Amino acid sequence: MGIRTGQQYLDKLNAMNPHVVIDGDVVSDKVAEHPAFHNVARSYAKLFDMQHDPQYQEALTYTSPTSGDPVNASFLVPKTLEDLQQRRKAISTWAEYSNGFLGRSGDYMNSSLTALATARKWFSQADPKFAENIRNYYEWARENDTLATHTLIPPQVNRSVSGSEQLGGQLSARIVEEREDGIVIKGARMLATIAPIADELLVFPSTVLRNTPEDAPYSYAFAIPNDTPGLRYLCRTSLYHGGSTHDEPLASRYEEMDAVAVFDDVFVPSDRIFMLGNPQLCNAFYSETGAGALMTHQVVTRTIAKSEFFLGLASELADSIGIDGFQHIQEDIAELIIDVEIGKALIRASEVDAELNDEGVMLPKWSTLNAARNWYPKVAQRFPQIIRKFSASGLMALPGEADVNSGARADIEMYLQGKTLTGPERVRLFKLAFDASISGFSGRQSLYEYFFFGDPVRMAGALVNSYDRGPVRERIREFLHRED
Repeated sequence: MGIRTGQQYLDKLNAMNPHVVIDGDVVSDKVAEHPAFHNVARSYAKLFDMQHDPQYQEALTYTSPTSGDPVNASFLVPKTLEDLQQRRKAISTWAEYSNGFLGRSGDYMNSSLTALATARKWFSQADPKFAENIRNYYEWARENDTLATHTLIPPQVNRSVSGSEQLGGQLSARIVEEREDGIVIKGARMLATIAPIADELLVFPSTVLRNTPEDAPYSYAFAIPNDTPGLRYLCRTSLYHGGSTHDEPLASRYEEMDAVAVFDDVFVPSDRIFMLGNPQLCNAFYSETGAGALMTHQVVTRTIAKSEFFLGLASELADSIGIDGFQHIQEDIAELIIDVEIGKALIRASEVDAELNDEGVMLPKWSTLNAARNWYPKVAQRFPQIIRKFSASGLMALPGEADVNSGARADIEMYLQGKTLTGPERVRLFKLAFDASISGFSGRQSLYEYFFFGDPVRMAGALVNSYDRGPVRERIREFLHRED
């Protein structure tokens, strides 16, 4: 089939029968019509449609090696530097459309599947059938243009013990039965972003597992359809409040739902199982297969687009009310410029220093990407702060779209105008600033980016432990022993 249209995606979504709990209701059909999911589903549909648009198709697609149909470029197995650049161009095309606010666009998990499908030798350490399963699943996902989400960690109950020890091992999703034709899973996992509007759920390893018999039931990787019997999603309340694109310009388009995935004796057929047992291999699922590198390559590309959005927004705000000449404002704009350029430099450096792995896959340099994923979550916290600083009380005095189109328009035109904008134009710009800096939507975005790859403290520790500091330490020792 190859690339889908937006309507095909929506039709498929509405034909599925998941179990989605939100605000006390159970949604089990026509998910794309529910108020909490309607608009973001259409934003995702737009991404699918862009693949068919002559303006974007060359960037977003390539020719399938099996069917000859156009398929999404995030499924392209990179063999050269040019392939990595082609993947980045496709990722940035979607990211620039959404300004980086769609954190779970299909190219994220597609990147993971692409790397995993090439890791034949690695999967064969456990069982050659797992290598075959993941390869077949990747090709099926590529040819059907699926949208997948994933779920990662145990519920946040008692983090002082491992997932296998919480509530006597009854909390985290685990294998409760192994059969000839598959496995049965029971328990829960967090945090399935976009779960209600996805086609597939990927359940992959994420937390460190001990190589003990107690951890074996929690060691697995598999994929299931989003409406598999026994699978339930518990959603948070939507951060989109039903306003127009004028009043909620970001939330009305990009409010990606987060959910807890509950597995109530969910059956997973054997051909959709990619790893079983082997805690040590599960711990290396991302690092030794290349999945972590290609996923992070996607993330850094997306966050560049998001950094550019905040640079553009801050610049428009400063110009609109005549503060762009003040040095403390210019200092903040300079900070945003630096962040944009650092992001671009890191992604480019990761590509230029890419190397072929044992499977002949060109992977971007991991140490560079690892630095980027440790750096961005922290600097991104400054973005809404800068917007709040520039906007100040302007965020507190914002009539809505209905007011702009009412008898109050004359007052808005007179008293809410800017240096370069009419009153209604300034209101619209500041509504965007509001949604990007102090709304519930913006708060979730900040939290999402901060913990995207996990606890920043643990990530920093992992960076330190994985980075080869031997050469620079040797230089210090050599210097200390110099006599001249």
